Amino acid sequence: MASLYLSMTEKLVAHWKATGNTYPKKFILTPAQHKEYERLRVIGSFPPTDSMVHMGVPIELTEGTPGVMVAADGAEVALLGTPDA
Repeated sequence: MASLYLSMTEKLVAHWKATGNTYPKKFILTPAQHKEYERLRVIGSFPPTDSMVHMGVPIELTEGTPGVMVAADGAEVALLGTPDA
């Protein structure tokens, strides 16, 4: 299974390329997804960083989301297309 952390980074970079380096509004994750994100984020993270921000983009926690990035124009981009993604 691809990591949520890597998917978030890939979607962010794609957004930058498509919008001339404009930041998306936010990422929306479930608490369980955030726990997985945290587990992967802390590996090699020194000094520790804010777990509610990914590369300058705020993270919001909401139950029932599939895990999305909210683009600058408000469009939602799925972070994980399939369970194996």
